[in-house]
Amino acid sequence: MRMRPTLSWTPAGDLPPGTSDPRPVADALGAGGVLVLSGAGISTESGIPDYRGEGGSLSRHTPMTYQDFTADARARRRYWARSHLGWRTFGRARPNAGHRAVAAFERHGLLSGVITQNVDGLHQAAASEDVVELHGTLDRVVCLSCGAFSPRRELARRLEEANPGFEPVAAGINPDGDADLTDDQVGDFRVVPCAVCGGVLKPDVVFFGESVPPRRVEHCRELVRGATSLLVLGSSLTVMSGLRFVRQAAQAGTPVLIVNRDRTRGDQHAVTRVALPLGATLTTVADRLGIAVEDEPAA
Repeated sequence: MRMRPTLSWTPAGDLPPGTSDPRPVADALGAGGVLVLSGAGISTESGIPDYRGEGGSLSRHTPMTYQDFTADARARRRYWARSHLGWRTFGRARPNAGHRAVAAFERHGLLSGVITQNVDGLHQAAASEDVVELHGTLDRVVCLSCGAFSPRRELARRLEEANPGFEPVAAGINPDGDADLTDDQVGDFRVVPCAVCGGVLKPDVVFFGESVPPRRVEHCRELVRGATSLLVLGSSLTVMSGLRFVRQAAQAGTPVLIVNRDRTRGDQHAVTRVALPLGATLTTVADRLGIAVEDEPAA
């Protein structure tokens, strides 16, 4: 049974505000064994907006749901037109200081793993290796009929061939790679089928209203069980797919630390919330630990 997606929550009024002191995060990382759980907020400095922060995409955009995508060919046309355009922006996005700091912590043996709710691949682009993509990746496409996987770049080539001259200007790009287009801009955009069986293609991501694969969830639970602390980076923890790991850690007595400028749904479970920008905060933490964070490569 699939539940309706949770898009918002109401903060409790009795929780203390976040701190501007990153020392607890440095102390946790210095002890090692830290499991990172990252959300859309870690990618905002790479030019990819989050869902719920200031100027977040939910203020103007309702994400595609699994139910709409599978049931309505018109919804799939709108999705693929917008996603095809948004993919170009995602392809140009580069890891920021936050991603590079996480990779540096991993290189120095301070992390037990990274779970990301993001589908942008920026942790891996920053050279993080032990990454679980909780919600999948936009880099890959899956056929809903035969289950065949294919590279997104191959689909992009086929969509370009099927839609010559498709160059609308989007009002914005969303964390799921979906560009904001009007129905007029979508027009008669042509969707291409699976090259193997002719079935319906879907990005290999978990849509709102869709369940994360159980084996992936259990793998993440195992990571939580083995962690000395859980460090949440840039996630509002609104959706249960990430919040459940925070609750699991707290119930087991594993310290939860959160770096997020705004309140989160998991604040009540955290020993501290650092209410500062991620890139600068994690760079400061790295400096405190004597760890160099690589500069952004020259274009």
